[in-house]
Amino acid sequence: MVNAAPQVERRERDREQPGTADHGVLGSAKLNPFGDLHTMQHLSARLARSLRGLFESLIREELRCWAEPLVVQRFADYRAERGDGLSAWLPMAMTSTAASSPPDAQALIVIDGSFSLSLIDLFFGGTGSVPDPLPAEFSPAADAMITRLGGMIATPLRNAWESLARLDFHPGRPESSPAMLQGIEADDAMIVTRFGIAGQVRRPTMIDILYPVSAMKPHGSALTGKVVDRQAEADPTWRGDLTRAVMTVRFPVRSVLAEPVVSLQRLMELKTGDVIPISFGPEVPVMVGGDLLGMGTVGTANGRAAVQLTSLNRSLDGLAPAYEGPAE
Repeated sequence: MVNAAPQVERRERDREQPGTADHGVLGSAKLNPFGDLHTMQHLSARLARSLRGLFESLIREELRCWAEPLVVQRFADYRAERGDGLSAWLPMAMTSTAASSPPDAQALIVIDGSFSLSLIDLFFGGTGSVPDPLPAEFSPAADAMITRLGGMIATPLRNAWESLARLDFHPGRPESSPAMLQGIEADDAMIVTRFGIAGQVRRPTMIDILYPVSAMKPHGSALTGKVVDRQAEADPTWRGDLTRAVMTVRFPVRSVLAEPVVSLQRLMELKTGDVIPISFGPEVPVMVGGDLLGMGTVGTANGRAAVQLTSLNRSLDGLAPAYEGPAE
């Protein structure tokens, strides 16, 4: 299940939770101005479900993926917690249509170095082996693969955020050292969301996605609201306007009287004045695009050739919206 894993599989986190942290010392800035981030936690659980499918396609085995309880801490404290081991630090540019969104906002994906190298080996047809000891930094080829992985994660990230804010994510240049990151300072407060990935025999791996608190302030009311699962009823006025708009869409209708077949030799011998005989039954097909609308008989109406519908294709029943407009 998402967001449910044995406690022994989770990395120890001795930090305070978002709802209780950041009383701080006198004169210090409060790290978490949002309080309990209920919706943010729900968003992480939803994202975990998408990440499971993504990594199963890369690792080629059945996985479990869950979201850890999120925390808020300074970036310097987060760096100290991770230690000096090899990790991929991948900036993710965050763009929004909201005018109040910071123009240089960026999230940060942090992936353990061994897991990154294992994914790269699997991508090139290997067994997921990792060099021992780990290198001090990633090669240019590894950087390119990590950037590609960030592009894959961007889609489920965008979908998970869609109900809260219209944000788009684009991977930047990955770094092997957090000291090389641009636009993130040591004192910046970060919302840390952590996702666990584990298989039947694979040891659990943690992937972190960090959001700057400053970038989340324009969305503060959405992040702290209660999650409502019941969808709102559609506006009747909007539904009526949409139905009327759909009813004005125009489709080309055609009837196929005959489709004679001639040999290539006969086709090459045709000249002006030749007659190609055709025959058709009492009914001809009436088409809309490439689909059969029904059958009809050929005749005349008001001095013009016409086709009278004698039957309709039953597969089309129920597709048209229930709308009773003015008769023409």
